[in-house]
Amino acid sequence: MSFPIEEIRADFPQVSTKHGDSPILYFDSAATTLKPKCVTDLTDKYYLNECSNVHRGIHTLSEVSTDRYEKTRDLIQNFIKAKSREEIIFTKGTTDSINLIAQSYGSKNIKKGDEIIITEMEHHSNIVPWQMLCERTGAVLKVAPIDDNGDIILEDFNALLSNTTKIVSVVYVSNSLGTINPIKEMIDSTRKKTGAIFIVDAAQAVAHMKVDVQELDCDFMAFSAHKMFGPTGVGALYGKQVLLDSMPPVNGGGDMIETVTFEKTTYNTLPYKFEAGTPNIAGVIGWASAMEYINKVGLERISTYENELLIYATEKLKLIPGLKVIGEAKKKASVISFTIEGLHPHDIATLANKYNIAIRTGHHCTQPLMRRMNVPATARASFSIYNNKEEIDKLFESLNKIKTLFG
Repeated sequence: MSFPIEEIRADFPQVSTKHGDSPILYFDSAATTLKPKCVTDLTDKYYLNECSNVHRGIHTLSEVSTDRYEKTRDLIQNFIKAKSREEIIFTKGTTDSINLIAQSYGSKNIKKGDEIIITEMEHHSNIVPWQMLCERTGAVLKVAPIDDNGDIILEDFNALLSNTTKIVSVVYVSNSLGTINPIKEMIDSTRKKTGAIFIVDAAQAVAHMKVDVQELDCDFMAFSAHKMFGPTGVGALYGKQVLLDSMPPVNGGGDMIETVTFEKTTYNTLPYKFEAGTPNIAGVIGWASAMEYINKVGLERISTYENELLIYATEKLKLIPGLKVIGEAKKKASVISFTIEGLHPHDIATLANKYNIAIRTGHHCTQPLMRRMNVPATARASFSIYNNKEEIDKLFESLNKIKTLFG
């Protein structure tokens, strides 16, 4: 079955947004995806017609909002195949979720001399919280290396695992390189050699491939709505219920309590003990529509189509003299990081913008990875279901002109 690209492009109003006489071509989906109209319609409906706080209210508007809000939790449970809805904690996003684990599970369970393992390709949000935990506890942070193509060196990763390993936290898909890590294999190795918990940063994975937390057997998984066609400022933390039950809440306030006196407070049950205060209600409600949209299109079709775009774009861009792709892992998502000889990556993106081409530039919140790949920064083009080959042709033509005129 062919991919219904024109139907899908019609669902995303921004693909028709013009600057001057031509549309802006959006190749920055790894930073945040565009939003289909069904998502913005639902958030607008909440603010314009159904605005109310969730939980505790007994009037109709509160009941409607609460029902929609909690429906999203059920959709997430099904989307990632969690055992129960209590295992889904709403957060501000992937960064917030990882910090929650570090501050709650980490502060309770990690002590001096324990080891935490990450990889060289991690986003800062999967580096800094563990460094902060190590500073507080005296634990040791160890880093599994990658090869020049951007693949994890499994032998070296396995060699780091020991009985002192207590936490392993790994990105599923690199936001900078597009590398798809062999997460299941890494989890299995961790289970065989250690008693450590395994955390998956799935921010770049959940909109591109099927993710089944029970099949993976990860202990925690963090992801964000805005990477999967949903609103910004909201995400989720999946955690095995036995672990979440054992963890103390991080934030205190409304909704996360059972009873409060000046002498003592008792905490609410899962998932609410980790959800203090008024949440991003519109964001959560809109996220439901985003997941329903992904389910309608189909993750297998999404993955196949985006891989076609990746192959096509990689072949085209490599025709540009002096262009070097940074990261050519065996399995990749639809992300191409590159440099062009004679041009700083910041200049590439600035000049591309003159042609209404929106690409990313910089270290992509992966400064250690940039040092590992021996580049100060990269330009990055990332593709999603609303992109087509004609747009990639225009990207190629623009970058080729930039190289010819300024390289």
